[in-house]
Amino acid sequence: MIRIRSVKPLAAFRVHLGFTDGSERTVDLAPFLDGPVFEPLKADPDLFRAVDVDRELGTIVWPNGADLCPDVLYEAERKGSWELLNEVRG
Repeated sequence: MIRIRSVKPLAAFRVHLGFTDGSERTVDLAPFLDGPVFEPLKADPDLFRAVDVDRELGTIVWPNGADLCPDVLYEAERKGSWELLNEVRG
């Protein structure tokens, strides 16, 4: 299973991710920031920039409890965030 080993917040709801397979990707998270747990991240740039890696889960998390699946993030750059979001939502 591919997991996230590093994260660097960027502008416009993007993050640069390092994965356990050695690959790196810049991912636009805007399409995934939907729902009550993500609203504070969109409203507060400092909270968005507080993103960190949960080493146990291998994914990114924020202090308010929000997180995103590492598998979705791994595929997001390859397929494009919007296309992948449509697949996930079915």
